[in-house]
Amino acid sequence: MSCTQVHDDPNYLSRRLAMCQEQLTIIKGQMLTMTHGHRRRPASYSKYEERRRSSVLDTMDPNRKRKPFHHSNMPSSITDSGKVENMADSETVANYSRLKYYSRLMPPADDRLRVPDHVLPFYMFSLTSPFGIKKDEQGKQGSIVTIFSIWNTMMGTSLLSMPWAIQQSGFACGVVLLVVMAGLALYTCYRVIEAVRSLEQSNPGQIMEFSDACRQYLGRWGLYGSVVFSLSALIGAMIVYWVLMTNFLYSSVYFIYGDATKSLPKDADIIGSHCPIICHKDNGNTSNSTDEPATMFDKVWSETDTVPLYLLIIIFPLINFKSPTFFTKFNALGTMSVLFLFVFVIVKAACWGIHFDTVDYDVKLFQIQFPALTGILSLGYFIHNCVSSIMRNQRHPENNKRDLTIAYILVAVTYTFVGVVFYITFPSSKNCIEDNLLKNFPHDDVLSFAARLFLFFQMVSLFPLLMYIMRVQVMHQFFGEIYPSFKHVVVLNAILVSIAISFAVFFPSIGTIIRFSGSFCGLAYVFTLPSLVYLLRLKERNALKSYIIGVHAVVMAIGLANFIAQFLLL
Repeated sequence: MSCTQVHDDPNYLSRRLAMCQEQLTIIKGQMLTMTHGHRRRPASYSKYEERRRSSVLDTMDPNRKRKPFHHSNMPSSITDSGKVENMADSETVANYSRLKYYSRLMPPADDRLRVPDHVLPFYMFSLTSPFGIKKDEQGKQGSIVTIFSIWNTMMGTSLLSMPWAIQQSGFACGVVLLVVMAGLALYTCYRVIEAVRSLEQSNPGQIMEFSDACRQYLGRWGLYGSVVFSLSALIGAMIVYWVLMTNFLYSSVYFIYGDATKSLPKDADIIGSHCPIICHKDNGNTSNSTDEPATMFDKVWSETDTVPLYLLIIIFPLINFKSPTFFTKFNALGTMSVLFLFVFVIVKAACWGIHFDTVDYDVKLFQIQFPALTGILSLGYFIHNCVSSIMRNQRHPENNKRDLTIAYILVAVTYTFVGVVFYITFPSSKNCIEDNLLKNFPHDDVLSFAARLFLFFQMVSLFPLLMYIMRVQVMHQFFGEIYPSFKHVVVLNAILVSIAISFAVFFPSIGTIIRFSGSFCGLAYVFTLPSLVYLLRLKERNALKSYIIGVHAVVMAIGLANFIAQFLLL
């Protein structure tokens, strides 16, 4: 029973408050003893830390600032071996927890239970430099960091399918759709940011997401819909990741085995001797090698029969960790992989030269299969479910519209560059372009091997994060906590991984998977929900106009038509 609980006895709160103050007095004494050094200091307590402690506790220091009680950093030191050790023992941690508890017993304006500064340990203070630069982490970021955070988040597996998507739509139609879809996604994404910001202004002190805005204006079905469609995008990404990791692992091991045994068979349908490519479309042959009898290695190491299961041995232990903190250290690999693909495409394009003849290379300016590109772009431009979290850390929120626009322009330029350059330089029929551009290169191509191996390790480090996000959303909805037990997590991960393996075995076509998951998720999260929430916000303010309804009805109709068109392509 807490000290703030309502009770029938009118003197109850007074007695409880007196008890709390008495206990607090004891804790103050304990902390005072700790602060003045009567407790034995750890051996790792250095002279540098002694000086730092003294400077922080100096009451005359104008740069001294108390950290908030939710600050989780406990004191640490660096040993001679370079290892960081925690200086807080169990008693310190217990006292720290008590201080946090007592600080919350009274309203913020009442400081009767506030622990005086002079009895607090040094690690609960931070210093601000005379130039106004705070040395402790404040969580705010400038425009450049915000822009590249959005760009890096949107860059993903869609980049590998972009040349194929342009081939499906036709060159001219593809370039136009890249711009139009970027504009639509930018507009609705900005509406998401505005809806969340408006909701946070109405509920000061609370952190809101777009799902909360959907619940506010559309009821619980709006909340459930936003969660379901957000999960659909994550499941689609999970399946694509598994298919790609299977392909990258298969090709990398195939290259290493062939190079070690000098028995790597030549891929079928190789075109050209200088910067060769593979084309499976001319004669319908989709095999990776010639019609030679299958060896024992080919039976054991099959891209669709065995490798998806071998991958399970590597991935499954990683996705059951309670916390994915370790894998967040590899976020920089995402940016590096995009830059590597840039270099890869430029090198190959320089080797091939321009091949853009409409007769010899089957160049089409427009094709009826253009919804394949709009479906892929619905996922490629999708950041609506996490953009508010990125923008919330913006140091200057008034620049949100500008920074979001710049980020979308960079994403559109990236997709256009990779797709267009690969398309116009591909030295064969454009119908040969695969939905994974790396599948157009032989197994013995060294640069392709490096790209596959690099992307494989990048996806292995990101896949546990993807699974963690899905776990958080599912477990929180059903059990109210993100890690109810190890058994719950294993069962959920087993179900999700089984789905991914099934696609890798029976339907390893990432282009089709991306366009279906993207169009389904985009129907709600990119086109419909942001428009509906915006219209209801205007109606609430009596500012809704008929032309605004018409424009947003067209936006929602585009999303529905985009989803239906994916089935027509089958």
